[in-house]
Amino acid sequence: MTVARTICLGFIAVILLGTILLTLPFSTGNGNWNDPIVALFTSTSAVCVTGLAVVDTGTDFSFLGQLFIALLAQIGGLGYMTTTTFLMLLMGRKFDLRQKVAIQQALDRPGMSGSAQIIRSIIATTLLFEITGVLLLMIAFVPEKGWQEGTWLAIFHSVSAWNNAGFSLFKDNLISYQSSPLVILTIGTLIIFGGIGYQVILDMYLWLRDSFTYQNNRLIRKNSCLIFSLDFKVATSTTLILLMLGTIAILMIEIRNNSTFGKLDLTGKILVAWFQSVTTRTAGFNSIDIGKMTNAGLFIMIALMFIGASPGGTGGGIKTTTLRVITSCTKAILQGKEEVLLYNRKIAISLILKAVGVVFGSLATVIVSTVLISITDPEFPFIQILFEVVSAFGTVGLSTGITATVSTAAKLILILTMYIGRVGILLLMSSILGDPRPSRIHYPEENLLVG
Repeated sequence: MTVARTICLGFIAVILLGTILLTLPFSTGNGNWNDPIVALFTSTSAVCVTGLAVVDTGTDFSFLGQLFIALLAQIGGLGYMTTTTFLMLLMGRKFDLRQKVAIQQALDRPGMSGSAQIIRSIIATTLLFEITGVLLLMIAFVPEKGWQEGTWLAIFHSVSAWNNAGFSLFKDNLISYQSSPLVILTIGTLIIFGGIGYQVILDMYLWLRDSFTYQNNRLIRKNSCLIFSLDFKVATSTTLILLMLGTIAILMIEIRNNSTFGKLDLTGKILVAWFQSVTTRTAGFNSIDIGKMTNAGLFIMIALMFIGASPGGTGGGIKTTTLRVITSCTKAILQGKEEVLLYNRKIAISLILKAVGVVFGSLATVIVSTVLISITDPEFPFIQILFEVVSAFGTVGLSTGITATVSTAAKLILILTMYIGRVGILLLMSSILGDPRPSRIHYPEENLLVG
């Protein structure tokens, strides 16, 4: 039982437990036994923080069912190893070497030191952002829905947004609130910080702590300066670039589409375009009808969904850092250089190989899933099938509206695709093939025509 197998089987165990809970009568809105396929799909979508749904979450599930979905999304967002490790900390148990290695691989950290501290920081950060999100969303929901329903709506959507799950208790998702800056900006901010990675948030906190101090009832800037890590620089800069490009592209393409943006004023169009640029990169909330977007708009979203969030965050996709490594490799080749540089730092060959493996494995997964669903459900347009598959693989949850109507075989394919997207293609292959064995054999180098 390798570390990779422990993580992969752990996610499967949580999915199966969620399936059992969501199948029971007290989880459904009508009090009857739930369809096992619906329960399995919903549980997988929640644990994999995807948000794709085959039924209406707000009406087809009872309060307990909705609570289970929120808890599954919380476990899925934190990660199986983070959740189990936190429970061990609560019970006062100490970590052994195996558990430290598992935490290192699950969080994609460079070292094993400070595992307990980083878990505590992750839990504290999660609670801080989610509670803040609840308080802000209550301002919007409580006056309209009342204290009980409004508070639950705020809790559910805050947890869903922070974990980039995309589940909503409203039938039209967030279309009714597309003109509400409070709701849109609160959920959008939770999505960004949830998907950017805990290490980036920790670096931000350390920068604020070391750069400012509070004296004599005023904020004073210190002379000390924190040197940000390469992870921070790449994740933040790439996220900002993708947000800006996504907003501009979606706005320019859909600005004349009366079914999506056409009836909004300029401020509303910019707000909706920004929100869709944010949520497309792994969250799954929508403030417009995705099924009425143009093919060009859908293709832009497919690209953003495939890229996804940053390592260490709650989102999926190939990750922003992988994109930067691949683009930097392309830039180095075009400039005739033999070294790949990022912010004046040389990228190791092992990381380049890992990035190539992630991109190739991800493309292979998307292609195979798309082909299989095109065979099982040939009546749906290709762009809708591709959109659905990339949404599942990137753990996004956006849909053009075909999720509930696809065949059972297609649902099972999407379930597997969501699972692969959540655990990661490299970790899954490592769990299947086992840990690589070191070898002292070195083969001669030879040139090969490429390109």
